[in-house]
Amino acid sequence: MLAPPSRQPGDPPRQPPRRRLLQLACVAALGGPVWARGPGSTASGASPGKGDGPLVLGQSVPLTGPTAHLGRNYVQGAQLVFDQVNAAGGIGHRAIELRIQDDGYEADRCADNTRRFIREGVFALFGYVGTPTSLAAMPLALEARVPFIAPRTGAQAVREPLHSQVFVLRASYREELSLIVARLRARGVSRVALLRQADSYGDAGLDGLTRALAAQGLGLLGQAGIERNSLDVSAAVRTLAPLRPEAIVLVCTYQAAAAFIRAVRKTGFGGLFAAVSFVGTQDLIDSLGREGAGVMISQVMPSPYNDVHPLAAQFRAAARKAGGHVALTYSGIEGYLAGSVLVAGLQAAQRVGRLSREGLVEGLESLGQREIGGFPIELGPKRHVASNFVELSTLVGDGSLRT
Repeated sequence: MLAPPSRQPGDPPRQPPRRRLLQLACVAALGGPVWARGPGSTASGASPGKGDGPLVLGQSVPLTGPTAHLGRNYVQGAQLVFDQVNAAGGIGHRAIELRIQDDGYEADRCADNTRRFIREGVFALFGYVGTPTSLAAMPLALEARVPFIAPRTGAQAVREPLHSQVFVLRASYREELSLIVARLRARGVSRVALLRQADSYGDAGLDGLTRALAAQGLGLLGQAGIERNSLDVSAAVRTLAPLRPEAIVLVCTYQAAAAFIRAVRKTGFGGLFAAVSFVGTQDLIDSLGREGAGVMISQVMPSPYNDVHPLAAQFRAAARKAGGHVALTYSGIEGYLAGSVLVAGLQAAQRVGRLSREGLVEGLESLGQREIGGFPIELGPKRHVASNFVELSTLVGDGSLRT
């Protein structure tokens, strides 16, 4: 199925207006919080489980740096849901307020943001973006007993062991890489190398890839690392190109992936590339253009580029209704689903008169098996990972994506 990302009549643009992005970046650069408020919300949070003030969610995401697109789009998708809920009266007449801090995709900054959120008494921590940042924040959330909802990472460490305060939306990198390796094997590939980010994100990718290869009776041909937020791929090219792999798996962000693909192809490499979902699909399409033809990317959400899936149709309709400032991306639709799951948990808590942190945990656990926009999820006391959905997409090279 081809899904052209190009704008269709009546669709919002893929990227938000430049003026709004500059506002976000400037406020973040000044060190102040960015508040996305619904009707009737205030800048001060109510006590965690009492009162009639807004339900304040703390969200540390990259708004600047190479992964800023992922943070901004995730925020936009979730805010669509919260705005809809607030316009309808909120949760028990309490608005949902999203309080955002920029972490630049750096673990130390994220930890500082999280400590600040906890001091301010936020109701929950929501929608963190990235493995190193999420893993820096999660222990702080657990210590303070603050719910930590929908981190955008496929790392196993946020899934195992099960923690009562932690709820994960997406499938794991192990599941993504299992599908990637199965597809490579179906194409006769046996010599697989890895380019990975030199941090916990890359470690999670290495774990998932080696497990997937072992299940197929294979070993990893070789690996190379690249520093987080760096585009210096020269050493990685020198390491991997001489190994003559048939495929190179990319566990990094889109700028590093694009730089590496271009550089390693100049050495004569003519094999396959496959990346996990965190790479940033739309940005990789935009960066590589025709050079992206054939690059595979595993996805943990249905395609946001058309109305084929009911969740995508719902997300796109909400974006149009909001005035066209929301980017129609995989990160955006993931934020939209994450916001929807959180709202379902809040509504369940409110129905039984437990609109507190503990009530939110119980509300999410009470959701069981259900569909949100036609997308199946399952949560319960012994299951805090909502989805195992994974599919593979391929860049066509003309600005479209085949799934």
